Amino acid sequence: MEKIKIAIVGIGNCASSLLQGIEYYKKKDSKKAIGLMHWEIGGYKPYDIEVVAAFDIDRRKVGKDISEAIFELPNCTTVICKDMPKTGVKVKMGRILDGFAEHMKDYKEKYTFLLADKEEASKEDIIDTLKASGAEILLNYLPVGSGDAVRYYAECALDAGVALINNMPVFIASDPEWSQRFEKEGIPIVGDDIKSQLGATIVHRVLTNLFRKRGVKLERTYQLNTGGNTDFLNMLDRSRLISKKVSKTEAVQSQTKNRLEDENIHISPSDWVAWQKDNKVCFIRMEGKLFGDVPMNLELRLSVEDSPNSAGVVIDAIRCCKLALERGKGGVLYSPSAYFMKHPPKQFTDNEAYRLTEDFIKGKRKD
Repeated sequence: MEKIKIAIVGIGNCASSLLQGIEYYKKKDSKKAIGLMHWEIGGYKPYDIEVVAAFDIDRRKVGKDISEAIFELPNCTTVICKDMPKTGVKVKMGRILDGFAEHMKDYKEKYTFLLADKEEASKEDIIDTLKASGAEILLNYLPVGSGDAVRYYAECALDAGVALINNMPVFIASDPEWSQRFEKEGIPIVGDDIKSQLGATIVHRVLTNLFRKRGVKLERTYQLNTGGNTDFLNMLDRSRLISKKVSKTEAVQSQTKNRLEDENIHISPSDWVAWQKDNKVCFIRMEGKLFGDVPMNLELRLSVEDSPNSAGVVIDAIRCCKLALERGKGGVLYSPSAYFMKHPPKQFTDNEAYRLTEDFIKGKRKD
């Protein structure tokens, strides 16, 4: 089959894991491959994806073949595919806007961005690149808190007629104004804020739904996360965390029988621990009452490599987005968004979202 052509903005750890994974699964077959929710979607295998354009702002990445750029600092994720073939696609200078947190200038260069000494791309430059490359889908991997930059690239996607997968917690698909614009232009969008394959949010959601189904009253809960990648370093500026906290909190609140008061639910990245690198450690506590108002509590610790944990989910999102393009479906893809994203326009339980997405893949649902 023809490759699904994608463009990426933000060549960080998540992009690195995605590209390595695409190459990694070329050496696997459906009987031996693990770590994927779907081996095939609409006839497309995990490796039927090709990067045709890329944008970043770091001098160590801009101008390099993307196969080399994904291994440059400050990227620190686990290497699952050392021998990445050259792609011929060089990372182009993007637009900075609020995609760089000022406080990160105070850290050693191996932990933070080094802004490229090049003229920033204009909107016309980015649109022309997307069109000339033949990109069908733009992946947003910008840092948390990059509201202006995310909206800027969403505009570029609309003007270039390219579908958008918004992996970050800046609300585009779940914003009625933006979703209507994609609907009007007949351009698919999946968003917002990618879930991990088995991460803090999905575990917290499933447990919250389990409490509800088993008649346990959830009274209070927290989720605290630490990590050592640039994502966690970026979020030390708490002003950049606003939409992230909303996204993660609503993902859990949507699974409760009755919404918890704000003071009884706390979900947030809590600190940056440099030596953890791309490893993320999550601590969840849930307190409630059982039969006869007898109290109980649950504590869980989860340790995962952060970026590979979402790469397989993105591969599925890309293939679902391609199906929408083939079917001529524009606007929000509600079923895939509910299954793949933390803050979709419509929330369902994960079992319901799974069923709806399977129906979408089979062509039983348009969105």
